[in-house]
Amino acid sequence: MNRRQLLAAALAAPLASLAVPRVMAAAAATAPPSNPRRLLLVELNGGNDGLNTVVPGKDPLYARLRPGLALDDAALLPLSDGMGFNPALAGLHEVWDRGELAVVQGVGYAHANRSHFRSIEIWDTATDADVTGTHGWLSSVDLGAPGIVIGRNPAPLEGGKQPPVVMSDSERFAAQARGVDPMAAAGGNAALRHILAVQGEIRTAGATLGAGRPRPAGDFPPGPFGRDAAEAAALLSGDPASRVVKIALTGFDTHVNQRQRHDALLGQLGRGLAALRTAFIEAGVWNDVLIMTYSEFGRRAGQNASGGTDHGKAAPHLLLGGAVRGGLYGSAPRLDALDEGDVPATTDFRCVYNTVLTRWWSDAGAAIDVRRFPALAVV
Repeated sequence: MNRRQLLAAALAAPLASLAVPRVMAAAAATAPPSNPRRLLLVELNGGNDGLNTVVPGKDPLYARLRPGLALDDAALLPLSDGMGFNPALAGLHEVWDRGELAVVQGVGYAHANRSHFRSIEIWDTATDADVTGTHGWLSSVDLGAPGIVIGRNPAPLEGGKQPPVVMSDSERFAAQARGVDPMAAAGGNAALRHILAVQGEIRTAGATLGAGRPRPAGDFPPGPFGRDAAEAAALLSGDPASRVVKIALTGFDTHVNQRQRHDALLGQLGRGLAALRTAFIEAGVWNDVLIMTYSEFGRRAGQNASGGTDHGKAAPHLLLGGAVRGGLYGSAPRLDALDEGDVPATTDFRCVYNTVLTRWWSDAGAAIDVRRFPALAVV
């Protein structure tokens, strides 16, 4: 068992679980390619406000709809076609200028649901709004090892042959792994001897995680998101433990006093994604990594009476990596043609998923109805 398989298996295991052999067998069953293409999912939990992320600053309707939230057009970081980044995303502007960042506009789905729980379920399972899915949209991809989720919501990876690894806190995992007691093997009890051997593997894996392992290159922001992004960089660099890692940045449900909170969140996002780029370049894998943001919905076009925004429909999302063809994709928000007060969905989110599945991984068997949801020429 090589390092990739060992780490994936050990991470997947509770510290003394009889479920370990099944996960270890799954991890070892398929040898991943020597230079695999990797995916980092970044969930913007709570519903990110797209209009204050990728901003139509030259549209006079923008300021009218948001008298207290609108950003000054002169302060925006210019993209193209009259659109600009929120200045808090300064860390990503260089990535844009280098042509390694794609902004997909108007991402959503028809008959949008404004419930956090139901809408993220739709995104996770890649279903229509009136269909309840049971498998994550990545469940049919043969990853060669379990996907790793740092933090919350493993649903995009659930339902497949290889259950995802969920690490609520990588540093805590490392501490627990180092604390596993190397008990003496008990006589002729083969099952117990196997568990004890797995415990030894967990200790070995734990030594490579969290405290005691060199921090990846890059200026990661302080706090949980920066820590998780740094962990993702380590897991996806070199000989990766998995081809897929998912992290999340929480707090985007900005109903009240949005401006300062949202700018702070975007600052963390921009700095974290820029740091990931630095780390992957330093590790020599930037051309083999695709980073993708997503969120359960956007927010309403107009601000509310509490200085925030309520649940909406579509929003822009980001794809970045060394192999990405940068630029704006999809239709810019038409503030003169809103959908019940919301930015309408002009790019179905499954087109973005099929971009990952068919163009990034060339896995036609995992594609989601490509006639309805054609992939984008982003990679």
